[in-house]
Amino acid sequence: MLACISLNNLDADLDRRMHELRTDATAVAESRRRVERALTDDAPIYGINTGFGALADKRIDPARLAELQRNLLLSHACGTGEPLNVEISRLMLRLKIHALSLGYSGISEPVFRQLLALDERRIVPWIPSRGSVGASGDLAPLAHMSLPLIGAGQCWKPDFSGPEPAAVALERAGMRPVELAAKDGLALINGTQLMAACGAFVLSRCIRLVAATDILGAMSLEALQGSARPFDERIHQLRPHPGQLKSAANVRRLLEHSEILESHRDCGKVQDPYSLRCIPQVHGASRDALAHAADIVERELNSVTDNPLVFDNGDIVSGGNFHGQPLALAMDYAAIALAELASISERRTYLLLAGHDGLPALLMADTGINSGFMIPQYTAAALVSENKVLCHPASVDSIPTSLGQEDHVSMGSISALKLLSVLRNTEQVLAVEMLTAAQALDFRAPLKPGRGVALAHAAVRQAVGHAEEDYEVGADIENCARLLREERLVDAVQEELGELD
Repeated sequence: MLACISLNNLDADLDRRMHELRTDATAVAESRRRVERALTDDAPIYGINTGFGALADKRIDPARLAELQRNLLLSHACGTGEPLNVEISRLMLRLKIHALSLGYSGISEPVFRQLLALDERRIVPWIPSRGSVGASGDLAPLAHMSLPLIGAGQCWKPDFSGPEPAAVALERAGMRPVELAAKDGLALINGTQLMAACGAFVLSRCIRLVAATDILGAMSLEALQGSARPFDERIHQLRPHPGQLKSAANVRRLLEHSEILESHRDCGKVQDPYSLRCIPQVHGASRDALAHAADIVERELNSVTDNPLVFDNGDIVSGGNFHGQPLALAMDYAAIALAELASISERRTYLLLAGHDGLPALLMADTGINSGFMIPQYTAAALVSENKVLCHPASVDSIPTSLGQEDHVSMGSISALKLLSVLRNTEQVLAVEMLTAAQALDFRAPLKPGRGVALAHAAVRQAVGHAEEDYEVGADIENCARLLREERLVDAVQEELGELD
């Protein structure tokens, strides 16, 4: 199947796809006609005229098929915990629409049009984050996502400040609840859209985040008067992992025209600590792992993970595409890769505070009365330690469900939610390095760093100032984290230096 939703252009691709489907949903209509024809036959078809899961051998009276689908949504909407954020909830909805639009699910057109209307009117379901084991898809979260179609459940208020009854949201938008038909409920709740949405949310951000880590590493290297020799291209050509080559090339470009490097060229230092010298090897390994995970997630965005599937010849076949194992493994791997970026960043922050090579200890001139930047490193250390716990793989676990019918589950939703937490923690750790590296570079003036590092330093200084004495530093950590999340640090460098790898 040709991919039309890419992580590189996720929001724009989904906007385009939703626009296309408002005028042309031919594949949905054709798939539905195949379901309608199958309903005229007396043969049992899983989930269409039978019960679900352990109840698959129960035949359902044709007069009660719509009731069966409604009950499916109501019974499966048993999630718990804090809600998914608005962005991921809307992404789940849009990914479900895209998957159904590929024409293998047999959903009825009125229900599909209702999904499109929710998206067009920016009505975002309120979805509890816990309750999926990532096996028959993300059943509970997708049931909560689907309840507003029938006027049940909750949605985010228009200002996204909290939940309100879905019936209120529909009435405000001039919409009426839709009636489900045979197969509709099952098509709505079978699928990997929670896992895929979380993976896409994180990995689409990592495309630029890995460039930001190279920028921060170069800032710290300059501030610590480290050596540029470990970034010599000849070294990395002898171990040509793609990510390693890219990180080394980025740092070389960032260090070009550095007066700081020239000032200590003959200082006699033999080697830097690994957190400086091995930036390409560590950052590069994480780059490659994240790229691999991104390939898997992007493939999933353009896959059909419903059950049963409706084929062109009219066959309706029950299988297991809803099983989340590919995503579970990939997101566990991605979490480890992100955690390592945080781990090496915290080590560089520690070096910046240690008073090496002419920098004041704790990066403040008058310490004793001032603690300087001592405690931000505590924050980074705490988050790195938390990441170590979060990186225990969820995908190695399985608990049988549905009275043993679903006897191996992926726990991919756990991998997904952990990955979100590791991303947030890593952004904060990198923000601490950004703050401390900028402070350390101030002490190297009037010597100028490399052109790319100077651009990054200027971008940080537009958001936070140099500190002469103790202050409420948490606000500046958040300001630096915002530079990462909004990609302004990378943009500031690339506008002048050109695209980084």
